[in-house]
Amino acid sequence: MTPENEPPQRCPIDPLAAVRGPADPACDVFLTGTVFLDIVFTGLDSAPVRGTESWARGMGSSPGGVANMATALARLGLRTSLAAAFGDDKYGEYCWETLERGEGIDLSRSRTPAGWHSPVTVSMAYEGERTMVSHGHEAPPPAAEPTAGSVPEARSAVASLAPDRPQEWIADAAGAGVLLFADTGWDESGRWELAALSDLAHCEAFLPNAAEALRYTRTDDPRAAAHALAERVPLAVVTMGADGAYGVDARTGESAHVPAIVVDALDTTGAGDVFMAGFVTGSLAGWPLADRLALAGLTASLSVREFGGSLSAPGWAEIEAWWRHAQALTPAGAAPEGHPLVERYAFLAGLLPAATAAGPRRRAVPTLGFRG
Repeated sequence: MTPENEPPQRCPIDPLAAVRGPADPACDVFLTGTVFLDIVFTGLDSAPVRGTESWARGMGSSPGGVANMATALARLGLRTSLAAAFGDDKYGEYCWETLERGEGIDLSRSRTPAGWHSPVTVSMAYEGERTMVSHGHEAPPPAAEPTAGSVPEARSAVASLAPDRPQEWIADAAGAGVLLFADTGWDESGRWELAALSDLAHCEAFLPNAAEALRYTRTDDPRAAAHALAERVPLAVVTMGADGAYGVDARTGESAHVPAIVVDALDTTGAGDVFMAGFVTGSLAGWPLADRLALAGLTASLSVREFGGSLSAPGWAEIEAWWRHAQALTPAGAAPEGHPLVERYAFLAGLLPAATAAGPRRRAVPTLGFRG
């Protein structure tokens, strides 16, 4: 637990410094959703077998659910506001303290429903895959999710779209000039109809994964799916796992593909949320499409090297360390700019000289709330 007198960690870099003005809103990104407690087991040799006991070589716990993205955004220096439901228990207390005091996330619009316990997800990682088991109940009213007119003034917001479930705050936020970045989940109905995602019409960008994009567009190639989605939304990005990401800007006609960075993955929980955080950051900073995809892919790759979803998110200090390592990979006698990684991520050079370590980052730990 963070000591009572310890301030939240502050990001050493403001990626939006060049575009900020005195009349800008205090909030860069607004999110809403439910916070889970994530418990992750890694180092399993195989899937658990019925009637047997399996031992994992690694374990971590951290805030999950919408906390994954909120933490990733805050660690990249964006002023983040979260409206979420937290459990009225020790798990919820741990998650609240970790996000508000540990990460500096604004929770003034969040709440703790009396007598409501924290949703919990247990994730088991093995053979490059993961299996998850979750338990929880819907938070009782009044809902933590915002209503029309209750969204704070913000540069942007992230929305999770669900078929045939419009959210009135999305249209309200878009009408107020808030840029909406959207993702979606698996369509349990099996219909996969874009028309069912009615709030997509209010969004600046849509970032599904390849499996979702192919089903929604009835295409057989992620790039074709991205172009089809760009007919419905200004920015379409399809994430392709180990194959990287492909994006299309419908306004300019620009398209870009950025390969994934290969790392030894420990836990992939929350990697998609971290990707979204990187893309939002580059978008608000006004970067070219390829640079936005590159930062998003880099942050997602760095996150899977640690336990957990939220606390595995990298900050600029971790990005700087990776950048120094990439530059050191240049063959002897060759110009540094000749290495593919250095060429692709050269846009980082203007940001990273100002980076200074903000102290050791919180990481997922195998027990909750070590006693100080």
